[in-house]
Amino acid sequence: MARKKEKHKEPTIASGMDDQKELEESATKNEVAEGEYTEVTHLSYDEVEPS
Repeated sequence: MARKKEKHKEPTIASGMDDQKELEESATKNEVAEGEYTEVTHLSYDEVEPS
C-alpha cells in the first residue's frame, strides 16, 4: 500500500499585509466586545548570567 505524503503547512499571512504594523495593532472595543481578537503573550529570554 502506498502512503500519502503529508505536507506540513506553515502559517501564512495575506499578501500585501504589513506584518509588524498589522500584527501589533490593538483590538478595538467593538472587536473585543464581539470576541473577534486574539490574545497575544510576548515572552523574552533573559540572558544575564547569575551572580
